[in-house]
Amino acid sequence: MVTNFWRTVVLALLVVMGFSNKVPAADNGKLVVELNKFEGIESACRAFFLFRNGTRHSFSAFELSLAVLNGKGVIERLLTLEAAPIPAERTTLKLFEIPDTQCGQIGEIILHDIAKCDAPDSQSLQCYDMIELRSLANAPLVK
Repeated sequence: MVTNFWRTVVLALLVVMGFSNKVPAADNGKLVVELNKFEGIESACRAFFLFRNGTRHSFSAFELSLAVLNGKGVIERLLTLEAAPIPAERTTLKLFEIPDTQCGQIGEIILHDIAKCDAPDSQSLQCYDMIELRSLANAPLVK
């Protein structure tokens, strides 16, 4: 009888712990910008970016200034990407075309500047500090 009681208590605790893991994660304060992959298209390279917003801020304006370098480290072109809207605590996919560029020629992409970073629910955001960059593509994405 005692064994059944403790077995029930342990099972109840495991069930409660299982449900507690399903609660959404707390604000980690980071907006992860991930260069996920490249895809060659006619006279351009399509870049797939994931914006993993781990903040509680919804961005109504989010504009990145990027420098695209070739394999020798020479700047091939500058791009301005408007990624908004970016909802709070969500992952969104954005596709951008890099004109007159073959994907295999891209050696690195540098985040040069954050031209716009507006979240109506926040007075003062340190956008550059909250950005974390990642790349799963053949070229790194760096600050």
